[in-house]
Amino acid sequence: MQQHFGGRPPSPRSVLLAEVAQATQRLADAGVPSPRFDAEELAAYVHGCKRGELHHVKDADFDARYWEAVARREAREPLQHITGRAFFRYLELQVGPGVFVPRPETESVVGWAIDAVRAMDVVEPLIVDLCSGSGAIALAMAQEVPRSRVHAVELSEDALVWTRKNAEGSRVTVHRGDALTALPELDGQVDLVISNPPYIPLTEWEYVAPEARDHDPEMALFSGEDGLDTIRGIERTAHRLLRPGGLVVVEHADTQGGQVPWIFNEEAGWADAADHPDLNNRPRFATARKAMP
Repeated sequence: MQQHFGGRPPSPRSVLLAEVAQATQRLADAGVPSPRFDAEELAAYVHGCKRGELHHVKDADFDARYWEAVARREAREPLQHITGRAFFRYLELQVGPGVFVPRPETESVVGWAIDAVRAMDVVEPLIVDLCSGSGAIALAMAQEVPRSRVHAVELSEDALVWTRKNAEGSRVTVHRGDALTALPELDGQVDLVISNPPYIPLTEWEYVAPEARDHDPEMALFSGEDGLDTIRGIERTAHRLLRPGGLVVVEHADTQGGQVPWIFNEEAGWADAADHPDLNNRPRFATARKAMP
């Protein structure tokens, strides 16, 4: 027989943690890629605490609305739409229907760009983020390159609602515009152009995760038969905007690593075109330097 010293037996597992365990199984059965994380994040959201504080929630304070949130996630509604927030590098962003939810893979794209801009001998670097969406890239660049001047360009009015919300009070200047014709007033002056454009081929529609296919805006996902239409347009925009020696950084699908650097070729006025892996060592983004005249 187990003996308990100190007069009190160990506390039984809390109601909330037991419910989180059940929710984790339900989400796993529904095919959610990160069931434990999502179950805990929803519990923290509903109960107004951090994930690491769930064990402090008293049994009497368990909120049954947790199961409403779990049911929404079980139906593959994005976690970030349910909580209304997305975390990106050091930012907490507001997101919801109408705007692309930023992905962790893009953090490595931005990390490369931040290092590249910091290495430039430019006091106040000028940066343009095309297809800005939630503003994640533009805001991260502004936050982590303190003296930068950052412009965010977004075409969708629905997405712009979120871009403007997130950029409020920041140094980011938001523009409604087409990435293919944006900011002619900055031609030849920009130090870095960065973009996470739509890049999924239309033929891949049925293979896209339900969270993206059913909830992210189509114009943020798909771009022509091979997925590269927007990137081809961004190549021309970036060449127009950049000063000689300026850099372009473009995210792409992990299956497009062999194709995108070729778009930024010497004949089009580029040098040092290269591809780079993400944290999972998959091809994730291409970079190039505008050739000197």
